[in-house]
Amino acid sequence: MTAPAHQSFAALRIPAFRILVITFLLTMMADNIEHVISYWMMFQKFHSPALGGFAVISHWLPFLVFSVPAGALADYVDPRRLIQIGLILFIGCSLSWGYLFITDTLELWEAICLLVVHGCSGVLWQTATQIILYDVVGKENLPSGIRILATTRYLGLLVGPAIGALIMLGAGPEFGILLNACFYLPNLIWLINAPCGPKFRKAVIAVPRAFRGLKDIHLTAKEIRHEHKIRSMILLAGAASFFIGNSYQAQMPGFATDLGHGDPGILYSMLLAADAAGALVAGLILESKGGILKTTPKTALVIAVLWCSSLLCFALSQEYLLALVFLFIGGFFELSFNSMAQTIVQLNAPLEIRGRVIGLFNMSALGMRAGAGITVGLMGGLIGIHWSLAISALCLILVTSSLFLRFQHRL
Repeated sequence: MTAPAHQSFAALRIPAFRILVITFLLTMMADNIEHVISYWMMFQKFHSPALGGFAVISHWLPFLVFSVPAGALADYVDPRRLIQIGLILFIGCSLSWGYLFITDTLELWEAICLLVVHGCSGVLWQTATQIILYDVVGKENLPSGIRILATTRYLGLLVGPAIGALIMLGAGPEFGILLNACFYLPNLIWLINAPCGPKFRKAVIAVPRAFRGLKDIHLTAKEIRHEHKIRSMILLAGAASFFIGNSYQAQMPGFATDLGHGDPGILYSMLLAADAAGALVAGLILESKGGILKTTPKTALVIAVLWCSSLLCFALSQEYLLALVFLFIGGFFELSFNSMAQTIVQLNAPLEIRGRVIGLFNMSALGMRAGAGITVGLMGGLIGIHWSLAISALCLILVTSSLFLRFQHRL
């Protein structure tokens, strides 16, 4: 019996998924617009590098601590409502920033509190969105849905800062961040009656385990100890985030200065654009040419090694044009193995703890990025950003190769 022919962008044929993609893009864009405006205003107010560092930590640390509890809650309650709570917190942050900017009353403790609330909002939104994605597209179209949503995420990362800069120029940062709150509303409104969640699941719903807060992290890890596909992908995502993550993007101004002989601002923007463009192209190609990469743990591990290799070449490159090429290739491989790892986890997660398993993956894939501030960031201050990224890439190649050897007979 022949397999059904691949349909390009299959998930986009589902009306509810099209709305999910649009609202996800607006939310991702608004998230990044808030970063652009709030980081700029905090710098103007406090001129504190330490506060800038705390902003990065407060963004990723909540994923490390709360991803599994958020996934456990999504097993227990309607995930649509968790996303809405996260969106309301996002809106509250934007409105609070706006009030403090307009009245010029922003104090350091208020900035710290808003940064922490914003980070926690992201945990609720990201984790529960991955859970309702399965409800919207179903098992058959899940790989397509994950790739498209991952591509949409990169698109939001690409256009968010640009739109944020335009809003600051046009409306000013004070009123611009108030305007930004409106971008969350379409997602908030759609989720009121969105066709996803427990009531819309056709399959038999497993009885969820009782919510146990932070204890769920240990219990979930224990329950999947024999799920080798899930374990290998969670370990891969955690290692990639800890050693590299997206930390090299924060060092792009330094790379641009070292590599170029022109305007550092333009060179910096082009380096960031090359990385994002590679990811966008990966999403488009993988969706339009389905089947060119098999969705297996072994494939994900191999592609992760290729990603490390491209970043190693970028770190050691002394030519700006070559650096652009390696970043483009790196962006392509990064989206490929990340979306593949997430797909494998989603497809193999036991139904009764599905939210917890997805939360554990998010904890690993996103929360461990806080560690990359040490491996690439702090080490970069000691030995230079080129060598810190190169050494981190080499370490990740060794770890990923070890995972391949460890799991190759079990996958």
